[in-house]
Amino acid sequence: MVIKGETLENKARQLLKDRGVEMADLAELVLFLQKPYIEDLDLATCIEHIDSVLSKREVHNTIITGIQLDILAEEKKLLHPLQEILEEDEGLYGIDEILALSIVNVYGSIGFTNYGYIDKVKPGILAKLNSHEGPQVHTFLDDIVGAIAAAAASRLAHSQPDKSSITQ
Repeated sequence: MVIKGETLENKARQLLKDRGVEMADLAELVLFLQKPYIEDLDLATCIEHIDSVLSKREVHNTIITGIQLDILAEEKKLLHPLQEILEEDEGLYGIDEILALSIVNVYGSIGFTNYGYIDKVKPGILAKLNSHEGPQVHTFLDDIVGAIAAAAASRLAHSQPDKSSITQ
C-alpha cells in the first residue's frame, strides 16, 4: 500500500511543529540566506517557497525518518554504539547530513552551497536545535531544518534570477 502524499505531508509538518520548528523559523533562515541577493524579500515569499519544498514526497520521507531516529535515541531504543553516537551528535557521524542532502539535492548545486553555509554558521533555530540542551535529541532535525531552508532559498533564487544581485 502506498501512503497518500497528503498524509505524509501532514505528518511531516506535524512532526516539525511537535519538535519546536515553526514556519516562521524556517522563513527566517531562508531570509538569512537570500536577503543579501534579493533586496525586497519578505517572510511571506520565503514561506511560499518553504511550502513548495515541504510538498515533496522525498522531503516528507526524510523528515519522518530523521525525526523518528531522534525520538528513538531519546527513548534509548537504539543499539550500541548507534545510541551513543546519536545522543552525542558525534562529529564524525555524517549520516545525518547525508540524509538531509536528499532534500537539498532536489534544487541543484546552489542548494548544496546554501546548505553547507547554513550548517556551518547555524543561525536562528539551528543554534537552538544544535545546542544539545534539554532532553531532546536533534541529531537529524538540525540538519533537516537547514536543508529545508537551503532548498527553499535555492528554489527562490532560481525563480527570481532577475531580482538577484548576483546576476547584475
